[in-house]
Formats: sequence, C-alpha cells, structure tokens
Amino acid sequence: MISAFRNIFKIPDLRKRILFSASLLIVYRLGCHIPTPGIDAVALSLFFQRMQSTLFGLADMFSGGALRRASIFALGIMPYITASIIIQLLTAVVPFLEKLAKEGEAGRKKITQYTRYGTVAISIIQALIISRGLEALQGEGGRMVVANPGWSFRLMAIITLTAGTVFIMWLGEQITERGIGNGISLIITVNIISRIPRAILQAIRMLHDGMLRPEVAFILLVLTVLMTAAVVILTQAQRRIPIQHARRIVGRKVYSQQATYIPLRLNQAGMIPIIFAVSILQFPLFLRQSPNEFLSAMADFLSKTIVYNTFYVILILFFCYFYTAITFHPPELADNMKKYGSFIPGIRPGKPTANYFYHVMNRITLVGALGLAFIAIMPTIISIRLGLGPGSLLTSFAGGAGLIIIVGVILDTVKQIESHLLMRHYDGFMKKGRIRARR
Repeated sequence: MISAFRNIFKIPDLRKRILFSASLLIVYRLGCHIPTPGIDAVALSLFFQRMQSTLFGLADMFSGGALRRASIFALGIMPYITASIIIQLLTAVVPFLEKLAKEGEAGRKKITQYTRYGTVAISIIQALIISRGLEALQGEGGRMVVANPGWSFRLMAIITLTAGTVFIMWLGEQITERGIGNGISLIITVNIISRIPRAILQAIRMLHDGMLRPEVAFILLVLTVLMTAAVVILTQAQRRIPIQHARRIVGRKVYSQQATYIPLRLNQAGMIPIIFAVSILQFPLFLRQSPNEFLSAMADFLSKTIVYNTFYVILILFFCYFYTAITFHPPELADNMKKYGSFIPGIRPGKPTANYFYHVMNRITLVGALGLAFIAIMPTIISIRLGLGPGSLLTSFAGGAGLIIIVGVILDTVKQIESHLLMRHYDGFMKKGRIRARR
C-alpha cells in the first residue's frame, strides 16, 4: 500500500491530475465559508442546530455545511443533479433528446449544455425561495437572520447563490476532465466527509458529559464498520453469465471454442439512485419556505420520519431500475453476441438471449435496490433503536446516503488510480486481485 502511494508521485501525469483535483477541492471548501452578504450567520447557525434532525440537516450534509453558514455555495451541486435527472427523464420520452443521445460525443455535448441551462434556471428558483425563507427566519431571542429584508437582498442572494452553483458545476467539470475521478461525485463526497470531525467531537463531548453510554458508542462503531463492509460487498457484487465463443477460422488458423463470462453488477446504478433520491427529497425543504400555507403544510407532512423514509425507499427503487434501463441494453448486447458467434449455453441467440438478460437483470436489480434502500434508512432505524433521536449526527455514518456515496466514490477513484499505475507497469493498491469496474 505504501509503495503504491509512492508510485503515484513517480508518474508525472497522475501526480499532476491528483494535485489538480485536490487544489480545486480546497478552493471549493474555502468557498463554503464565504458568507452571502446581508445574512446574520450566528442566528442562522442557531436555527440549524434546532433543525438538525429534519430535511434541513440532510440538505446541509450534502452542501458540506454551506447551507448552515448561508455561504455563496449554499445551494451546492444539487441544482445540477436535479437538472440532470430532468434531462435524463426527458431523453427517454422526447425524440429530439433521444436522437441527440445517440449522436455520440457531439450529441452528449449538446445535452450537457441543456443541463447547464437547466441548472441556472433551477438555481434561480431555489435561490428566490431560500431568500424569502431566510427573511422570515428568527434565531434565539427573536434575532432576525436577515437584517434588511426586501427585493434588494433577494436579488443579491439570487445572483450570489446562482453564481456559486455555476462555479461549483465548473469545478466539477474541470476535475472530471483534467483531474482524477468524477468531479461532481468528489465534491459531494468531500462535503459529507467534512462532517466526520464534527461527529467525532460530538461523540467525545457526549461521552464526557454522560449523555452517551460507552456501550452505545461501541455498538455504533461496530455498526459503522459492518455497514461499510456491506456497502463494499453490494457495490462490487456481480452475477457472471457464462458465455461460449464458437470456433473461428482466421486465415489458416483455427481458434477453438472458448468459454468466458459477462459480469452483471448487482448494483448496476452505483450511488446514482441515492444522489437522485436525495435531490428530489430536498424539494419539500424549499416548499417549507413558501408563504403559501398549503405548500408549507405539505412540506411539513413530507418531512415526517415515516413519510420521508417511505418516499426515500420508493425513489431509490425507481431510480435503480430507471438508471439500469438507460445504461444496460439487452437487445443490443444480444445482437453483438450473435454477430461475433457468441452464445449462452442452453439459450438460443437473438431475442431469447435478450429476454434472458432482461430476466436476470430484473431479479438482481431488485436485490441490489432493496439492499441499497435498507442501508440508506439504516441510520433512522439505529437512531430509534438506540434512543438517539431521528437524524442524529452520530448515526449518519452507520449506513445512510453519506456512507454509500463515500464508499462508491472512493472505489471509483481508487480504480482509476490503479488503472494509471498498471498501465505504466506499477503494482496497484492490492497484490491479490484488482478493484472491479463499476460499469
């Protein structure tokens, strides 16, 4: 492991990519501490302390504390993810977008441009709702969060927060193109990891004050380790479909029949369903700031623990199947196998092979989606069983969206680094075996 880290800095291109990614992530974290003009940060922080176990706490986790501080990056990267969801859904039903998606690199660039426009539009709407909501918030002792409310503050907040989201989007794209790993996923991961020191300090403080029993702290530690192992297993698990290649004659050489396999991932969509589900569930947070009583009441209803977790599970299941459907195409795979003389033993080539892939993928996707949903709501279950209260910071890493995203992104990034090492004849991080590709 130590030699692998040393080898990373022996490769100029890899070293440059890692340092570039780290530099931009540091710039992002510094921006999370720059406050939006016109906001009393102390009063807002006191408000979020009371709202830690609600959707406000969840949104603050994915913004890395930027929402709690009302910084210029308060909206985070979620508007971009929401725009991506909308564009992907429209691609499946709008012929024009579907045609663009099939045009290769040029079509993908056009779709990316539409996603950027959607990000700006969503950011403006969310920034307006947040600015109006901040004007109505009060801290301790009736201290107003916004000292001078009005349209001057709202316009300033809209411009500042929208520009912050666009800048984050640009940072993510730069990391993806010129750095290592997926930029957007790394930004979300860094936001979640930034909460770990707070969780550790809170646990130490509660142990010192007698509010947390040592045996409960030990149980939380064990559950965190077990849930991390479960996420790794769920992420790396595969169903291997045996494949046989027919005998081929190339020139004067005869290639005998060979047997291999096609790996189908148990969790084909990775952590994408979690990110998409959380992005959708943040809408009640913005509805809650609406002056409309009906919208506020609906947001309060959706914020209830049982209702929230029910929708959370449903959205995870939906996005697992949806993302698998748009990334895995059995008819295309079956046609390619037929062209190259490959077949599954006992299954006829063509449509029967495609139907077999559909049958297998539907079953393993169900298992993967249920496992993902169970791990996602595990912190709520642990909090209730241990009497720590829903949304406790101490249980947020014993499962949940944060742990799933952290493990998935780290595995992806390590796989990319290991690929660079192996390409240049260096040993990777593991002497036995290799990190499997997620897709």
